[in-house]
Amino acid sequence: MTPENNVNGTATSVVSTSPFLKALVLQIRGQDAYGVYRSWSDDLLLKGFVVTKQKKREISVQGEVDPVTISRIMSFFKAIAARIEQETGLISQVVLDLSHEGFGWALVFSGRLILTVKTLRDAHRFGFDSLEKLAEEGDRYVAKGVDLANRYKEVSKL
Repeated sequence: MTPENNVNGTATSVVSTSPFLKALVLQIRGQDAYGVYRSWSDDLLLKGFVVTKQKKREISVQGEVDPVTISRIMSFFKAIAARIEQETGLISQVVLDLSHEGFGWALVFSGRLILTVKTLRDAHRFGFDSLEKLAEEGDRYVAKGVDLANRYKEVSKL
């Protein structure tokens, strides 16, 4: 791996130690119908999720949300749903409702039970300070979703 192919300029990968980041990489690769990402490292695939505070200030919230950003948001929540499925065995789905102005919400649900809700604001600037923060946030949503699914199994089954 070359320094250009990773996020923080180091050859070590956070992805190999995080089940959530592994699930996220699988979601991104699963959406790659033309094989563009086939030769990309996992760190490079996740590079778009790392948006520093300085970079967020530079991103304009004027106009439509970039389709790549929408895809990134959807991949994030699909990875959460996949991890909840792995932990509970319950089929989980994702709904993303996002206005052209970047406001909306994301839901992860199973049966009639909402496992995760996230209100989105300034979706143009969706991202995390580092891969570690991305993994922590994803793991936090997964843990809450698994807890709800385990507490309310009868509601989460169809």
